[in-house]
Amino acid sequence: MPEPTDSAPAVPAPYMPSTESESLRNYYAHVQSDLLARGLLRTDGGGPDTPFTPDMLARNFERIAFYDEYAFNSGLSAPSGRAGQLRRWSGPVHVAVEFGPSVPNEQRKIDRDTLSNYVPRLASATGHSIALKSSRANFHVLVMSEDDKPALNARIKQLLPGASTATLNLFSDLPKNIHCLVVAFSDQTNSNDYNGAIAVIRAEHPDLLRKSCIHEEVAQGLGLANDSPDARPSIFNDDDEFALLTTHDEKLLSILYDSRLKIGMEIEQARPVIRILAREASGAIY
Repeated sequence: MPEPTDSAPAVPAPYMPSTESESLRNYYAHVQSDLLARGLLRTDGGGPDTPFTPDMLARNFERIAFYDEYAFNSGLSAPSGRAGQLRRWSGPVHVAVEFGPSVPNEQRKIDRDTLSNYVPRLASATGHSIALKSSRANFHVLVMSEDDKPALNARIKQLLPGASTATLNLFSDLPKNIHCLVVAFSDQTNSNDYNGAIAVIRAEHPDLLRKSCIHEEVAQGLGLANDSPDARPSIFNDDDEFALLTTHDEKLLSILYDSRLKIGMEIEQARPVIRILAREASGAIY
């Protein structure tokens, strides 16, 4: 993918967001307040109330790593429900964050700090080469508002030359209930070997919801593509109970990047290995 351009300079005051952007900002502020009032968006990573066994970890891994949240190459359509093959990155992951012109400097600093703290944690959990890079990035985190759609479309066209209108719309016309999105791209010779990803984070989100989006989308872009209602404590669950990556999720990532699992493995072939890895990750005694 092309090297990222420098993030657009923040629009100096007096920048006035559009009615559409301000409406989204108010909507997501209400969403976050409601979730917090219901005891959701937890940041504690789980505890005595969220125990899980090696068998639960293995089942959660299978559901999250081998199934899809959306149908392949079909936008936001429902998936087939069939298990796919194991997907992950074989080469280094170079993460860069870029901002739309409307994103103020204070917010940019918060999001850069989030990624500066998060990316090393992902590298540690996976044992894979994952680092923040200012150039030669292949995992692009784009923090954009509704008012930044022209900049977003231009950047997607630069990153994905020849992108179809449907692909552009996938990034720029997200339904309001889709808080954020990541799309990972594979090598032309191996559809299971990722070599690029683009995550779009709505700039209108309040700080915790935006941080939650960064945590989930970057982790999903590494190969944990699905959600499961049974995964707990986990960000890979649509119930929004947990806002940030948990120790359970770190174990999922460690299993995904263990060398005993191979890119392209079928679920039946991988299952015996997954059970061993889940026991090891949980510290279980054989």
